[in-house]
Amino acid sequence: MKSWPNYFLVISFSILFISCKNKPAQLMNKSIFLNNDWTFKMEGEEQEYPARVPGTVQTDLLFNNKLPQPFYRDNEKEYQWIDKKNWIYTNKFFLDSNTLSSDEVFLKFHGLDTYAEVYLNNKKILYANNFYRSWRVNVRDELVAGENILVVKFSSPINIGLQKLEELGFPLPAVNDQSEVGGLGDKKVSVFTRKAPYHYGWDWGPRFVTMGIWRPVELQFSNMAEICDVYIQQNIVSVEAADLTTEISLSVFKKGNYQLQLVNNTTGNTINKNVSLTEGQNLEKIEFKILNPKLWWPRGYGGQNIYEFTVRLFKDDVLIDESKHKTGLRTIEVVREEDEYGKSFYFRVNGVPVFAKGANYIPNDNFLPVVTPVNYREVVKSAAEANMNMLRVWGGGIYENEIFYDICDELGLLVWQDFMFACSMYPGNDEFLENVRLEAVENVTRLRNHPSIALWCGNNEIDAAWCQWGDENCGWGWKKRFTKEQREYIWHSYDTLFHKILPEVVNKLCPETFYWPSSPVADWGKSASYENNSGDMHYWGVWHGGDPFEKFDKLIPRFMSEYGFQSFPEFKTINEFTLPDDWNIYSDVMMSHQRSPIGNQKIKEYMELYYKVPDDFKDMLYVGQLLQAYAIKKAIDIHRINKSNCMGSLYWQLNDCWPGASWSGIDYYGNWKALNYRVKDAFKPIKLGIR
Repeated sequence: MKSWPNYFLVISFSILFISCKNKPAQLMNKSIFLNNDWTFKMEGEEQEYPARVPGTVQTDLLFNNKLPQPFYRDNEKEYQWIDKKNWIYTNKFFLDSNTLSSDEVFLKFHGLDTYAEVYLNNKKILYANNFYRSWRVNVRDELVAGENILVVKFSSPINIGLQKLEELGFPLPAVNDQSEVGGLGDKKVSVFTRKAPYHYGWDWGPRFVTMGIWRPVELQFSNMAEICDVYIQQNIVSVEAADLTTEISLSVFKKGNYQLQLVNNTTGNTINKNVSLTEGQNLEKIEFKILNPKLWWPRGYGGQNIYEFTVRLFKDDVLIDESKHKTGLRTIEVVREEDEYGKSFYFRVNGVPVFAKGANYIPNDNFLPVVTPVNYREVVKSAAEANMNMLRVWGGGIYENEIFYDICDELGLLVWQDFMFACSMYPGNDEFLENVRLEAVENVTRLRNHPSIALWCGNNEIDAAWCQWGDENCGWGWKKRFTKEQREYIWHSYDTLFHKILPEVVNKLCPETFYWPSSPVADWGKSASYENNSGDMHYWGVWHGGDPFEKFDKLIPRFMSEYGFQSFPEFKTINEFTLPDDWNIYSDVMMSHQRSPIGNQKIKEYMELYYKVPDDFKDMLYVGQLLQAYAIKKAIDIHRINKSNCMGSLYWQLNDCWPGASWSGIDYYGNWKALNYRVKDAFKPIKLGIR
């Protein structure tokens, strides 16, 4: 479990897990990781301190005893100066002349947060500007035998954001950007930087605008050619046979005749292919068939059968490179057909309609490098144990690490995958749009072999908020703030990004996966509403609107992809970040760990409707959890009873990124709230529902 006194033990474990991926020694192509021996300092200062990579500036300062524990009481405010400064990370590493004999040497940053200039031996080799992308550069000519010095200079995302805001000339909507907490007043700059939106705050989490080397650093030594990517495209899959095409992307440094080998490690079958490769990028395909395949099914519908494949590249019988991949064989369709209710929206897997039972998933921490494989498994396993079969990776977080999807594959949890845009409008200049396109290409390519990926969605709630298709009063009132010219610019940016760029990327790179432009929408060019009775819905009349729980009975969507109700965590979690003087739901500390402006009062108001309000603080926490569990179970029961009409129930939210009041069913430390126990019962495979 996560515990702040053991915070950096957690970081060390995470680094060890990620870094043990070096290719086997018999390969001609090899790699080493540069995750050790880093130092960092604030720009303009001489004093350097040890740094952890992967990591963040905030956690490195904490590790060096320069900051208090971030989640304790209201210590969050002690961190707000960091994102306005520039920071410099330095690494010295040694190479021998034999190592440098490779044809090409690449330096790969798997993740930089976010604006970074990279220097190798005093030469600038890279400028990074996207948290969600990896960065790879050929450094063969810059490396020397002996000591090499690698420097990464991070620029303040706040200062750059303020500059971009000034250049645009008017603010863009970003309702959850906690600019006031960050000392920026009403200047919301999160939309200008391709970085996790929740880092700037949300209505369930704090504001920690991180910087740093957040994923591993790798030196890759390549000879003759290398395997860049392997895509196992599922053309036709049935119980009788699976017709598959393996698309192998190669980068070739020396043209010539090579041999490709595809090994099905599950069945033991091997296919060899002689290929003539030209210098540069090459794409080779190997078609094959698996008879009577063991299909992959969502949890509760069948087994989670996984096939493992190895692709090897040879030159004159010398093994140059190899790449290992897993996938599950299945078909996933989003069925949208006219029926007696309107137009359906449901998932059909291997020809079988699936009622989606699950929750919305957010990142497990504000400081992402501390999340360990154990943390990932505990959270996803908790969802599976609660009888869920789908998680929605929400658009204000991150495209998750590979291990998250591996566990979903293993446990049979379908993934509704948002692109990382939420509750905001975004700029539409060419540089920004191209940056996003490359981000989408990389992440769709990275995740497309996972059988759990069921859908790619453009964004969270932006279509509903802007409401292009309705009158002046529809949506969240955003359109009223802007002139005609500004509206045209903002909508053109939205339309280009979510109706052109992102669907084109998905259709080209993963054509068998459904793309949905926003959540919720009724259809392309049609905003979500119960009158349309089409598409997916988010219902927040309960909670934000103050509707009674009985309103769930009256509003039945085709697919409910978001709804929720808050509670406090249990007392032992509260005790981790408070003192006895704080044990009142309206104390300054309890309010600082409640990011919904109406939160604590709203819990009390609903409690007055359905329970007796306790005087005792601990009892208040307990009854609040019962209240939350009652609300969500009532909604789930209604959705399941109306299965012929409604085919999905994903509540908000599964997990937490810090300890505090929220809509989660599992708190920051992994403790189940009453909600998760009640959901486990409500999502049972067979459940009696009474109308």
